Amino acid sequence: MQTIGMTEVLYMDDSYLAETEAKIISRNLIDNTWIVQLDRTVFYPKGGGLLSDSGWLVHDGKEYNVPEVYKFKGEVYHVIDEEPPEVGSSIVARIDWDRRYAMMRYHTAAHVLASRFYKIGAKITGNQITPERARFDFNLPEFNRDTIEELVRETNTYLGQDIPVEVFYMKREDVLNNPELIKLAEASPPDVEVLRIVKIGDVDIQADGGPHVKNLREVPPIKILKMENKGRNNRRVYFVFDE
Repeated sequence: MQTIGMTEVLYMDDSYLAETEAKIISRNLIDNTWIVQLDRTVFYPKGGGLLSDSGWLVHDGKEYNVPEVYKFKGEVYHVIDEEPPEVGSSIVARIDWDRRYAMMRYHTAAHVLASRFYKIGAKITGNQITPERARFDFNLPEFNRDTIEELVRETNTYLGQDIPVEVFYMKREDVLNNPELIKLAEASPPDVEVLRIVKIGDVDIQADGGPHVKNLREVPPIKILKMENKGRNNRRVYFVFDE
């Protein structure tokens, strides 16, 4: 069981779980916005460059819209667009599956692209993944469009292939002793005893806490939307699926 604060986060072990029964364990009105904590959730909270899931809490046949979920001081909070049920109420937490699956596919594609940059010595310095596109920044010594285009072509030799995506857990000290598992240039893994590892066949392996697909067969090839030179530590690439 994986938890963040008081909440069991089910997406860590099963990114395909679209809903779950849960209980409200706290609710607060802050700056005219209702926020709710659940004892368990399928919602991914914003972080790691990924937008949060959106969706609904369902109670007694009524749907409460959840536009955003976030982490704050080690806890997961669901934003609700109206007054939610009372603490202790049993609800169903349901994500917008189409939004989640789109981000899962982009997230996994981004890991494959990052592995190609890592191969030439470049690490991730920033990223943003949405349901519509992905953006990655890398610390390449030179901004070379031909090199970036070649790395995208290499990425596409893996996407769409029968390559499994596995999730398992390792002790934090073991992760820190293996540089290959950390592909972020300026960030350390969360300060927890056990870290989640995502392994994509023999293509990529790294510590990561976000949702992914189960196999690269689910991910179409990508194409560059645009490239920007933001400086040595921010060679920026925007990409979308070539569908």
